[in-house]
Amino acid sequence: MTKKIAVLVRERQEEALRMAVGITLMDDVIDIYVLDRKIEKNEKNVLNLETACDMEMKVYTNKRENHDMEYLDNKEIAARLLGYSHILAY
Repeated sequence: MTKKIAVLVRERQEEALRMAVGITLMDDVIDIYVLDRKIEKNEKNVLNLETACDMEMKVYTNKRENHDMEYLDNKEIAARLLGYSHILAY
């Protein structure tokens, strides 16, 4: 049975993005939410975000400074999170 998983990214950005890309091996639907911070533009984060996009994962944020991601306000994010079977917070 396919699961719908949300990965919430805050402090541990590299670890969260690596985890989100890694769990795609299970053929579940995985969406990434970068919350409350601008994503650090380092080599690992850039590679993992590119990989996530190549795998057609959706990446959302509540910070307008994250230009390569779809912006959602906190109310929209909260409403969407109700539809996930698992939520992984980093």
